[in-house]
Amino acid sequence: MHPDTALLWPRFSVAPMMDWTDRHCRVFLRCLSPRALLYTEMVTAAAIVHGDRQRLLGFDAREQPVALQLGGSDPQQLAAAARIGQDFGYTEINLNCGCPSDKVSIGAFGACLMEQPAVVAECVAAMSAVVQIPVTVKMRIGVINRHRDQDIDARAAVNRFDEADFAALQQFTAAIVAGGCQGVIVHARKAILGGLSPADNRSVPPLRFDVVQRLRACFPQLPFAVNGGVQQADATLQALQWCDSVMIGREAYHRPYVLADLQQACYPQDEVPRPSPQQVLQQMRDYAEGQLAVGIRLSAITRHMLGLVSHVPGARDYRRLLSEGAREAGADATLLAQAGALLVA
Repeated sequence: MHPDTALLWPRFSVAPMMDWTDRHCRVFLRCLSPRALLYTEMVTAAAIVHGDRQRLLGFDAREQPVALQLGGSDPQQLAAAARIGQDFGYTEINLNCGCPSDKVSIGAFGACLMEQPAVVAECVAAMSAVVQIPVTVKMRIGVINRHRDQDIDARAAVNRFDEADFAALQQFTAAIVAGGCQGVIVHARKAILGGLSPADNRSVPPLRFDVVQRLRACFPQLPFAVNGGVQQADATLQALQWCDSVMIGREAYHRPYVLADLQQACYPQDEVPRPSPQQVLQQMRDYAEGQLAVGIRLSAITRHMLGLVSHVPGARDYRRLLSEGAREAGADATLLAQAGALLVA
């Protein structure tokens, strides 16, 4: 990366989430906050190099700022994919070193890469050499690999964080910084590879914000974003007292108005009014009309919008109309106006 290029993270972002944060979801979430940094689903470098790039990487300009998360461990392939991502207009390239799924580990990327700091450093260096946008890494605070050691006491290990654990974390971070990493997103939990589902990996390992704070003190010039367990505006503001950015995950998908709360809490000077559900739905109707014209199914868009409202009159009927009505033959964007009408008291 060019030395004059600086990473300027917004104060909050939405995590890359497989099967969720596709281009339609990102347009929807953008309606709630103009400032949030949005991340793509993880896309493998091999798929970009060899596959349908427009299908994999194409996005609507209204999504910006949007970052591309890559999966892979081959430096040359990642460099090629990063350059393609830059050409598509993404503002950041992020390398996934945090996903704990067995499928990802088998492919030699995700959290298992934290055991190979030299490999990750080489990957970061290769990408940084060919792009002018920031290259970042999403990681965990540690990895317990039961694929390699079946006899390990995972429960004891996941609840322990000793000096050896911190030394390994510090070594990994130092390696990727030496490779040119411009910022780290740290999920403040260990990952257990083998024997624990991705869902359990998001809740069973205890959160250790203290570890992330200690790590940041070791790398004071490196931008840090924290991920894991932060779900409300007040908790975000508290975290921002010691880190540069906060990444929100499933809370933003299930309760998207949290992004409007964060917009107002983190950027009060913007004076962005909180949009009504009807205003959001009108924006999405305009977007859906364009997508339907090029053959996108309405249900592919509305499936991301079910969490817009809850515990208000008409919310249940709203969800039913979007989930069932969007799948009917001939469904068009007027369905979104009908859904909005259900929420008028």
